[in-house]
Amino acid sequence: MNRNRMAVFFLTGLVSALSVSGCHRGIRTAEEIELSKKVNTLAQEYMIIDTHQDVPWRIGKKYEDISKRTKTGDFDYPRARRGGLDAAFMAAYVSPEYEEKGGAKAYADGVIDMVQGWARKWPGKFVLAGSPEDLREQFGQGRVSIVPAIENGAPIEGNIDNLAHFNSRGVRYITLVHSKNNHICDSSYDPERKWHGLSPFGEKVVPEMNRLGMIIDVSHASDEAFYHIVELSKAPVVATHSSCRHFTPDWERNMDDAMIKLLADKGGVIQINFGSMFVNTDVNRRFVGRKTHILEHIKANNLQEAEQEAYVKKYCKAHPIGEADVSDVAAHIDHVVKLVGIDYVGLGSDFDGVGEDLPTGLKDVSGYPNLIGELLKRGYTGEDIEKICSGNFLRVWSEVRRIGEELRSEKSLPGAKHIVRQRQCFR
Repeated sequence: MNRNRMAVFFLTGLVSALSVSGCHRGIRTAEEIELSKKVNTLAQEYMIIDTHQDVPWRIGKKYEDISKRTKTGDFDYPRARRGGLDAAFMAAYVSPEYEEKGGAKAYADGVIDMVQGWARKWPGKFVLAGSPEDLREQFGQGRVSIVPAIENGAPIEGNIDNLAHFNSRGVRYITLVHSKNNHICDSSYDPERKWHGLSPFGEKVVPEMNRLGMIIDVSHASDEAFYHIVELSKAPVVATHSSCRHFTPDWERNMDDAMIKLLADKGGVIQINFGSMFVNTDVNRRFVGRKTHILEHIKANNLQEAEQEAYVKKYCKAHPIGEADVSDVAAHIDHVVKLVGIDYVGLGSDFDGVGEDLPTGLKDVSGYPNLIGELLKRGYTGEDIEKICSGNFLRVWSEVRRIGEELRSEKSLPGAKHIVRQRQCFR
């Protein structure tokens, strides 16, 4: 263990002892002391990967030096290391408005420039990664590995060649859609179902992402789009920041049991979102009610953009939705494990994407040990926790890349079309 990691080891031990063992009561039981020790060991021994953080969006709105402890937000280097975070996928969120006004590709490129710039500016703290092999090699060096991603497929701009462009820029997954239907597929948040799944162009995007070895993210996609994607994809797909609809009935943003089962059958993984509205039934109900009221008020009063922002801020402050607890996140992991097994669940926090609506014990990136402690209390083994923290996602990512290499190889061989057709006959 190198000197940097040894320092983190003791820091995490202190945090874990405070937050997991309940030492705020002044007296700790032998069981609590043993739990805090085990949490500390596992948080450092196993790689922790978070597959969705919106730090670029936050920093784009208001710059802060994330190499140091920041005053706001959910992520910075000191807190990440304290929490044992080893790798984070940094999403270049592209607002749906770019779908209509244009400029989505240029905007995404700018955000990617910013993310890659962190590794150049602070090379002792952040390092770019582009493969599972990179993450394994970088693990234990005291740096946070960062992987660029795109949230919302608007930057593809109807040009299939843009997929190769973003792949060459280090983007390893694309969330195909966000809060509005786009030119690729329908959104779970959009009441209109324009395509009833994938668009004709979207039907080209899926196989091309397969060929390039890029991960297809089904978070935010409508149910119809999810089934269409899974049917068409030759590689496993991932929900990088979704949770279980079992706890939030009728909220399409989360995945229902049938979808989770199919995702697992196809070798994919669901990365649990930490947002309180994603994991707690009562909070979700209040969240949906608040959102419905806000949208109706904006429409009825024809509020312009600046007025909308002011009203939303005022209304949300006056009508808090409450917060979940770290145990709620563990309950979602439990549900997936009982439904399909330990191999199909991971962590996709949505830090800096869900605002202040985060659970007690998981308010920022220093909180992963609290979740590990909750899982230990529920009987999960170290091997189980390693799979949840990173192993399951690494397996899927490796398989996506393997299939991409296979598809590229098939298309480069003489008579490749015949080979592909013959292979499909025996799938």
